[in-house]
Amino acid sequence: MDIFLWIDLFGGLCLFLFGMYIMCMGMENFAGGTFQRVITKITNSRLKGLLLGVAVTSVIQSSSAATVMVVGLVNSGVMSLTQAIGVIMGANMGTTATSWILSLTGIQGDSLIVNLLKPVNLSTLFAIAGVIFIIFSKSSKKHNIGFIFMGFFLIMTGMNTMNISVEPLANTPEFVSFFTMFNNPVFAVITGAVLTAFLQSSSASVGILQSLSLTGNITYGMAISIVMGQNIGTCITAVVSSIGVSRNAKCAALAHLYFNLLGVLFLGGAFYGLHFLLSFDFVNLFVGPVEIAFIHTAFNVLSTILIFPFADKLEKLVKFTICPKLKLVKEKAP
Repeated sequence: MDIFLWIDLFGGLCLFLFGMYIMCMGMENFAGGTFQRVITKITNSRLKGLLLGVAVTSVIQSSSAATVMVVGLVNSGVMSLTQAIGVIMGANMGTTATSWILSLTGIQGDSLIVNLLKPVNLSTLFAIAGVIFIIFSKSSKKHNIGFIFMGFFLIMTGMNTMNISVEPLANTPEFVSFFTMFNNPVFAVITGAVLTAFLQSSSASVGILQSLSLTGNITYGMAISIVMGQNIGTCITAVVSSIGVSRNAKCAALAHLYFNLLGVLFLGGAFYGLHFLLSFDFVNLFVGPVEIAFIHTAFNVLSTILIFPFADKLEKLVKFTICPKLKLVKEKAP
């Protein structure tokens, strides 16, 4: 592979990550205060917290950012651990919206609507609107909207750059042989976790996986294992944010980690157990960006459906692990 293609690949990744940063910054500045005001109104329903977590994370496009905010709110006493667990579970589902947006890279067709939805064209329109808001408006809200639009443009541009740079890899024997390592589910899970922990963004990690899928070397079996690992790796941001905070806030960060670990253990164990008995044929079929978005969504939704009814048990497990003698803040937020 030409050295310049590697440069393009990492350059595209840099654009993607910077776009995520810009968009999250704009989203947090635009809706951060509203989020804190809304969260204080949730007094006695974990289900409301779940739905709020889905909504907020779908908007700010980062479960890590949402979880860090939750840790901060728990640390300040605004939110109880009981509420935090519901919001964290919702954040895991809300973050899957990003993978569906990124799957636009696979859109094919010649109609006007299809062409407008293609990332190159759609993101350009967002960039034009973003520049207008940032340069010609004096309103801070419009500035934040402009940053959101520019972040989306950079994300899509970075994604497109990565897609173009990996196309020649499909015919590179060394690169193709590299993917044979991902046939081992354990190695694939570890790789997904390490990559996501390093990038501190499951959205970026999923985006890279979607780009690599365009080479025709990613199977369902590989994608499922890597996505499970990505859900573990995304917890590192919340864990880091819990350093130096109250024990209650540490419990919230640990709840995020336990939730994802339990999802991987139960769903991964069930899937591979059934695969061992029934030998699923589809695990050897190749996937594209849309299929990876579906896998990402299915895993997070199923994890929530499985664990949500036992949220009280999860809370007890967290308290037993890190703060068995802690008296939590009152269950209803002030």
